Amino acid sequence: MVYLAADHAGVTLKDALIVYLQQQQIPCSDLGTNTTDAVDYPDYAHRLCNTIAGTENRGVLICGTGIGMSIVANRLTDIRCAVALNPEMAYFARRHNNANVLALGARLIDAECAQHILDTFLSTEFEGGRHEARLAKIDYIGMVATLPAP
Repeated sequence: MVYLAADHAGVTLKDALIVYLQQQQIPCSDLGTNTTDAVDYPDYAHRLCNTIAGTENRGVLICGTGIGMSIVANRLTDIRCAVALNPEMAYFARRHNNANVLALGARLIDAECAQHILDTFLSTEFEGGRHEARLAKIDYIGMVATLPAP
């Protein structure tokens, strides 16, 4: 399942991606917003991340740049969110970082580009291997306030 959420700046792109996913027969769920009236992006990032945390589901967060959504998402346990402006960024976010949330900037990319990025994000598998130890370090650092110098 792919969950999508956006703020007011990203709602039009979110809606276009939902139509695209439905055309591709990929199960998806809309977590809002459904208006261009101003809303607070952290509310939607939290909603999506709390929905997918601890599952195999993926998420797509959309705001003006993708940056605000990704900052919020990456503060939450079990979430690895990556901003992608092109398919290559989405590829490496999945392949090397096992990202489970994609952040898109509606003011920076168009719907066609977003579709290509999303296709890559959904079709790329995590490579594992040497990257697993690096991800373990990220999880460990997130659990402690300070680490001894290397």
